[in-house]
Amino acid sequence: MIDVILLEDEPVLRQELGEFLDEEGYRATRTASLAEFEQHFQAHRHHLAVIDIGLPDGSGLQLIQRLRQSGHPLGIVIFSAKGTTADKIGGLDIGADHYLSKGCDLEELSATLAALARRMELRQEKTLWQLEVGPRRLLTPNAVHIPLSQQDMLVLHSLMQQAGNNVSREQIVQDLGADFMHYDQRRLDSQMRRLRRKVETLSGQPLPIKTLRNSGYCFYERSRVCG
Repeated sequence: MIDVILLEDEPVLRQELGEFLDEEGYRATRTASLAEFEQHFQAHRHHLAVIDIGLPDGSGLQLIQRLRQSGHPLGIVIFSAKGTTADKIGGLDIGADHYLSKGCDLEELSATLAALARRMELRQEKTLWQLEVGPRRLLTPNAVHIPLSQQDMLVLHSLMQQAGNNVSREQIVQDLGADFMHYDQRRLDSQMRRLRRKVETLSGQPLPIKTLRNSGYCFYERSRVCG
């Protein structure tokens, strides 16, 4: 995975952005202030950064200037509520690669990071996730076995046997053995949130499932399903 460091002081937005980046296949380090950024930033590991510029302990622009002066090969995207032309010009002049307003769709942020990663010739690590149906467990790339409930196993089976493809909510619900017309969609969302938390807590790795807004999910890394 490509490591991204996120600097956003607003807690709800920081959580939303962090989860979105995880779902997009990045390993996101979340920070809330300049001090936390300085504490957690590792030049050898973090290749991309998403930085707010209005922070409680200083300016994100000054941080970007310091990063550029240090010579670190870091792709920087400003993600700010300040969206005037003057703001954008100032951010780009000081060293940011891209400047996005917080009102933009997150898919634009995803596309911007992907383009930046391509330009920097960054590559996602090839990993393999293995679903073991018989014992109902998930083997992560770092060799951690995650025990699964029957429902979790069925959801992962539906997604991992079509890894790389978009799987509709209707297909997943059918694979769960339920009637889609009478199924409460919030149950699937809640189950997915719990499953993501469980996998990351036990293995330290985000579950590589991308949420397709209002349509379904996609397991986006290499996988194997076995008995």
